[in-house]
Amino acid sequence: MKADSSLVSVVHYSPNNSGKRVYPLTRVSVHCVVGQCSAETLGNLFGNASFEASSNYGVGYDGKIGQYVPESQRSWCTSSYDNDNRAITIEVASDTTDPYAVRDAAYKALIKLLVDICKRNKKKKLVWIADKAKALAYKPKSDELLMTVHRWFANKSCPGDYLYSRHGAIAKEVNKQLGSSSSTAPSTPAKPSTPSMFKSYLVRVKISDLNIRKGPGTNYGRVGYIKPGAYTIVQESTGTGAKKWGKLKSGAGWIALDYCTKI
Repeated sequence: MKADSSLVSVVHYSPNNSGKRVYPLTRVSVHCVVGQCSAETLGNLFGNASFEASSNYGVGYDGKIGQYVPESQRSWCTSSYDNDNRAITIEVASDTTDPYAVRDAAYKALIKLLVDICKRNKKKKLVWIADKAKALAYKPKSDELLMTVHRWFANKSCPGDYLYSRHGAIAKEVNKQLGSSSSTAPSTPAKPSTPSMFKSYLVRVKISDLNIRKGPGTNYGRVGYIKPGAYTIVQESTGTGAKKWGKLKSGAGWIALDYCTKI
């Protein structure tokens, strides 16, 4: 089967897909592959049916691009049936440790691939909205692609803080090459509740690897994980990546309260 993009040099179609999309193409999701792998290695990985995962494209450490699922089909990539049916998914080779940086060659190839995807699908603008709730409520115009991230649909760090923090810059550069003005949404600082007016309470963490962050949002750096158990919340805030964030009494940082139950 022929690749959709002329930028592709490795074609290794994966059995891990759901066939034709059930929704129109309105999104694109950039992921990180932990490990500086090649496009060939990624193809071999997705070619294994027992792996039960795939992406439409992959960008190797050297900038070589592979295709593993046709753009017209749904890959198994973001832990979301809805998102995978709407998005072209792209895995990018990254380091094995936080912030999961990608090499310059891979970053430049990612930009080229995004521009190519937009042009061929008659999309004039790439939209990045850092706030999860606002982004998923946004209805892209017929000539737009909305950027989404894996961490919005599962408790994962993907696409890593290196790429996540650059999503605005990625959209800006792609739109520049498309001849469109940037449509990235300006980030507004979160407004935490005033500690003196806040009554602390206990929550029970329900999952085993909930991130602790420096501030209330996934745009803040990760400082560790918190184990299941009961913890005291001394402050609340809105922020990117969750409906509500809570500050730990220990001073370790902030956690997403979406994954907690109030006691």
